[in-house]
Amino acid sequence: MSGLTDGGDLWLFGYGSLIWKPPPHYDLRVPGYIEGYVRRFWQASEDHRGTPEAPGRVVTLLDRDFWEKLVDEHSEAPELTWGAAYRIPAPRVEEVREYLDIREINGYSMLYVPFHPAPSFESKEELPQPIHCLVYIGLPDNPQFMGPQDPQLLAEHIVAHKGPSGENKDYLYSLDKALEQLSDESRDEHVHDLARRCRKIEVKRAR
Repeated sequence: MSGLTDGGDLWLFGYGSLIWKPPPHYDLRVPGYIEGYVRRFWQASEDHRGTPEAPGRVVTLLDRDFWEKLVDEHSEAPELTWGAAYRIPAPRVEEVREYLDIREINGYSMLYVPFHPAPSFESKEELPQPIHCLVYIGLPDNPQFMGPQDPQLLAEHIVAHKGPSGENKDYLYSLDKALEQLSDESRDEHVHDLARRCRKIEVKRAR
């Protein structure tokens, strides 16, 4: 199995729900970032935050060179994509991979990326620099990739949808909160702006 350490452990990078809803059986969680990607709410979700009849929206990662060729109303993106890396011990790797393949089956592909631990992170053991991590990404050619979205229409869509894993808006709010807690530098304005818009929509609808 590719991407394993010499000891057979697996490192996994989470940039969406894995930040606050980690995989089972990990023995170390490391906040940090990857480079060269942009996080966007441009992936349809038919299995967790929506249904096949009414898909919700979740995040995926775009290669920054690809993203720069698109017309995005959120025209800026942080150079670093913050998230969390999890180490899965060798005896549990197969089980966790099967769990992730089910959790991330809706349009995501497996890639491996270099992950950099946050400078403030202190570990009792020496970690590789960088850490070679498995990551699940909804590539632009997958059928669930939606492409650039108008932020206000996207926020209205998120507020209106839900799936087996809960309200789409709760996924957004949880991600926004989790990112702000990772580091002083980890807030993602795309995510934060969508959260602000969704809260305003909720307040307006409650009147």
